[in-house]
Amino acid sequence: MLKIFSKTLNRLFHKISIVFFRGMYDSRVDMIKFELLKDFLDSRVERYNRSDFIEHDPVCIPHQFSLKQDIEIMGFWASVLAWGQRKTIINKCNVLIQLMDGAPYDFILNHRESDLKRFLGFKHRTFNDTDALYFIDFFKRHYHSSDTLESAFLKPFQGIFRVDFLDQNHQSEDRIELSSSSCYLSEMAHQSIVNPIENALNSFREYFFSVPDYPARTKKHISSPRQKSSCKRLNMFLRWMVRKDDKGVDFGLWQQIKPADLICPTDLHVERVARKLELISRKQVDWLTALELTENLKRFDPVDPVKYDFALFGLGIEEQFQNKPFFTLQ
Repeated sequence: MLKIFSKTLNRLFHKISIVFFRGMYDSRVDMIKFELLKDFLDSRVERYNRSDFIEHDPVCIPHQFSLKQDIEIMGFWASVLAWGQRKTIINKCNVLIQLMDGAPYDFILNHRESDLKRFLGFKHRTFNDTDALYFIDFFKRHYHSSDTLESAFLKPFQGIFRVDFLDQNHQSEDRIELSSSSCYLSEMAHQSIVNPIENALNSFREYFFSVPDYPARTKKHISSPRQKSSCKRLNMFLRWMVRKDDKGVDFGLWQQIKPADLICPTDLHVERVARKLELISRKQVDWLTALELTENLKRFDPVDPVKYDFALFGLGIEEQFQNKPFFTLQ
């Protein structure tokens, strides 16, 4: 009886040992994979986060200016128009600059009504002259009360002037109209901490359309997490304005929003590369997908996770990484 018990105990210890050492082996393998992937992505950040990147990217538009407000205005416009071929996006933004006499901020503050006629007929895909005129109206109202567009992305309860613009009845109706499904809201509720950028983008959209006579058609050009959108264009704009390094691409003009809070812009190229690298598991592409990607990127750099946007975008556009059947992390 004692021998049987001893054999049983030995088998049990043997199985426990196998599980234990296999767990140690798997952890070691995971650590090696993590280090390889981090080194791989860091190398691509170095390759693509450089001034050479600017020429053929919409970020070249705000780089034409040195005045902070000009950079903000054209950075915002370039990011909103950033869908389709990059060459076309850049050309359309240059048309807007010409229509504003090469000085966007001065034009916004000092234009006459007759000056707005020149925008009639402007079009980029679904963005037309009605949208352009409303953007100008928004910029004018905002810059008459603040010297930076950053304040438009700060919460109303922080004492920012813009709370005075919000029409509570309109705001309530808009929230009902665009509220997410109960399932999606439940998913978002399971987040332990609501990202401050999520609040900023939801609040910004309400502020942007806080006047009663806004054109309904323009609403499709300003997204928010509340609409289930990944908000890739606005996240790209925030990256431009907030990130600061010595590479000469992002501007780092804004101080109140932290780079650590930014959300990675999740366009088609970024999303496909991220899936191939197993940085995204969520099937659809929405706000929660952007959060999932950013949380995984924070494992590599919690202070500046969105710098990996350069790596993922460059891998997708320049290297067609998502189309390679086999790949090595080098």
